[in-house]
Amino acid sequence: MDVTEWLLDSDPSIRWQVMRDLTDEPAEIVATERARIAAQGWGARLLTLQGDDGQWGGGTYSPKWISTTYTLLLLRLLGLDPASEEARAAVDRVRDGVTWGRGGRRPFFAGATEPCVNGMVLAISAYFGVTGANTDRPLERLLGEQLDDGGWNCEAPLHSRRSSFHTTILVLEGLLEVEHSVARDPAIASALARGEEYLLERRLFRSLSTGAVVKPTWMLFSFPPQWHFDVLRGLEYFRSAGAPPDPRCAEAIELVHDRRRSDGRWPLQHTHRARTHFEMEEGDGRPSRWNTLRALRVLRWYEGEPVG
Repeated sequence: MDVTEWLLDSDPSIRWQVMRDLTDEPAEIVATERARIAAQGWGARLLTLQGDDGQWGGGTYSPKWISTTYTLLLLRLLGLDPASEEARAAVDRVRDGVTWGRGGRRPFFAGATEPCVNGMVLAISAYFGVTGANTDRPLERLLGEQLDDGGWNCEAPLHSRRSSFHTTILVLEGLLEVEHSVARDPAIASALARGEEYLLERRLFRSLSTGAVVKPTWMLFSFPPQWHFDVLRGLEYFRSAGAPPDPRCAEAIELVHDRRRSDGRWPLQHTHRARTHFEMEEGDGRPSRWNTLRALRVLRWYEGEPVG
């Protein structure tokens, strides 16, 4: 089968995104397919794993990667409709029962102390439509913690005053979700612009001072990315932001082309090893529907690459 047929021969969470981003199906057909996530496949399976206390894995952030935070992030990546009855019920259980730390009094959606975690919480709360005083806290913290170079770092200001690619992409994704799902705000727009420039100045994977590749693993594509940065994740952010293609992404785009196999598919390359709820791919080195979907829509955004 060709690449598009292969992508569509999969879980509803992949199919609806292929229909929306690659084959341009009518909105009602896309919505019908998306609705299946809550009842079939990976999305439904994740929803059934939530505890009566609202948590997944027994914790807010640990054990990785089956905790409440990472499971909600995964449901967002799958595209679970936040307006669905199943999503509302799951998020209500989190809002009403989950707190940070043992005996913690801070509600889950009020966030933590680290900007990397708050970026995740912000993305989750904005996507799933959780509003109120608690959700303002992580947003206010993040806007106040942006560093002089434009990014963010979980170790700042005590241990570093230089930004981290990992933390920066998490915060950018959270702020962008607020822009898309809640409301546009000049302060958020300004923070996004500075954070985006941080990545673009570095061509998404190079040192600003030396031009060297910061980490070779950033040139390998993984899914789910968890808290890790890689080139494909960076490009997916700019595509999601609706930004015009920037020539400083050209080298990263060329890397995407280089990673494509002769059969038109992209492999899974760098799985982040940790406990998971269940496997969605066949392992590193094998063709990856998630990476193929993401790579194709990045190329389509940047250069109008044909789907097949």
